[in-house]
Amino acid sequence: MALVAVSISVVIAMAALSIDVGTLYEASTEAQRSADAAALAAARVLSLSGMTGDPNNTSQQWQYACNAAVQAAQSVAGQNYVGGVAPGTPTVTFSSTDETNCSSSGGAFGVNPMVTVKVANTSLPTFFAHIFGLFNSSWSTASVSATATAEVYNPSNSAAYAAGSAMVPVQPRCVKPWIVPNKDPGNAAGCVGGACLSFVSINPATEGQLTNLNGIVVGGVGTGVIGESFNLFPDCRMTGICNSTGSLPTSPSPQANAASTPPGTRPNLQYLPGQVLGTPVAAPSCATNLYQQAIAGCDQSTPYQCGIPAADTLSKANLDENPIGPSGDTDVATQCLIDPKAEGSDTLSTSSFPYQITAGAGNSLGITGVITSSNSIVSLPIYDDITALSAGQTPQVAIVGFLQVFINGINPDAVGSLKVTVLNVAGCGEAATNSPVTGTSPVPIRLITPR
Repeated sequence: MALVAVSISVVIAMAALSIDVGTLYEASTEAQRSADAAALAAARVLSLSGMTGDPNNTSQQWQYACNAAVQAAQSVAGQNYVGGVAPGTPTVTFSSTDETNCSSSGGAFGVNPMVTVKVANTSLPTFFAHIFGLFNSSWSTASVSATATAEVYNPSNSAAYAAGSAMVPVQPRCVKPWIVPNKDPGNAAGCVGGACLSFVSINPATEGQLTNLNGIVVGGVGTGVIGESFNLFPDCRMTGICNSTGSLPTSPSPQANAASTPPGTRPNLQYLPGQVLGTPVAAPSCATNLYQQAIAGCDQSTPYQCGIPAADTLSKANLDENPIGPSGDTDVATQCLIDPKAEGSDTLSTSSFPYQITAGAGNSLGITGVITSSNSIVSLPIYDDITALSAGQTPQVAIVGFLQVFINGINPDAVGSLKVTVLNVAGCGEAATNSPVTGTSPVPIRLITPR
C-alpha cells in the first residue's frame, strides 16, 4: 500500500509535468499568435495614417494615429483567446518609448515606426498541478506571455533618418495602370495650369521625401494630402487613341487636351494609361482586355518599381490605349472591380480618424459592417512629370513614388472620371540600389525582432 501510494504521487507528478506543461506550451503559442496579430493590426493602422513618411508629424496627427493603433491592437488581441479565455489588456509601446496613453507628440516615430505589443494571461487554470496548490497556492494557476514587434516601412527619404543605412525601395503588387504625375491637385490651386506642387520631392538633397506634410484631413478640415479628395481621369482626347495628334499629353493640367473637359470644379488630376505586361490574375469575367483585367484583377507582372534606375526602362505608358468616357475601359473595369453587380460599393468615411470603411451591398466577400480591407483601395504609380516623356506610343516613365487611394465611385460625366480619396503616399529615391520590398501595399508592414 505504501508503494502504491508513492507510485500514485509519482504518476500524478508526471501527469502534471506532461499534461499541464504541454497545455502551457499551447497557451504560450496562442499568446504569441495573439501578440503577432495585434502588432500587425496596430502597424496596419499606422501605415494608413499618412504619418509614416513625416518625421515632423504634429502632436494631433500622432495622437490620432497612436490612439487608433492602440485600439486596433487591443481589439485584435481580445479576439484571440489564450488558454481558452480572453487575455488581459495588452501593453502597447512604440519604438523605445511607452506611448500607451498617446499623450506625447511622437515626432520620433514619423519614419518607419515600430509598435510592440505584449499579451499576457496570468490566471490560466491547471489540471493536475493544482492538487499541489493544497500545499502551495502558486501551483493553482499559471502565467504565459508573449511579445511581438511590427515595423511600418515607408521608403520616403527614410535613409536620411537612419544614419549609415541605404534606402530600400518598394515594389507593390497589383498596382493599377493609372500613372499619375507628381502633382498634388489639392496643393496650390488644384493643378490648374500646372501650378500645383508635388506629392514627393525629386530634389537630390531630399529625394523621396513627402512634400505636403500638413497633417490629416478629418471631416473635410485640413490641408494635408491624406484624406484629400479629387477627380481622376485620363489625359487623352475623347476619340481615337490617347495620343491621337502625335504630340505627347501634357499632364497634369486638366486643359491638356481640349476635348477632354475637366469634370466640374473640384480638384482634378489626369493620368496616363499604363502598359500592361503579362496576364493579370484573379480578373473577373466582366473585364475583357488586358488593361481592364489589370484594373479589375491583380497585375503582378508589370514591374512598377520604386527607386532603382535600371528598372525605370520597364515602366511605360501606353498611348495606344484610350480609356476615356463613361463606357471606356477605365469605367467598365472600375465598376467590375468595386461593384460588379451594381448593388452598392464599399464606402469611406473621413469624418473621424482612423477613417472607417463600410461594406456595401455589392461587397465581393458578402460581408457587412465596418471592414479593414476593400477592393476600392488601390495603389497608383507616381511618375516624374518634370522629365520629358520619350517619343513613341509607349513612352518610358520614371516612377518616383506610389499613391494609395480609395475609389469613392464613378462620376456621371463625359470623361468617365473617378472620385478618389488619398489614404497614403510613399516616395522613393532614385539612388536606391537595394533589392525592393514587395507586398500588396506601398507602405508594407512586417514582424521584426528588434536589436
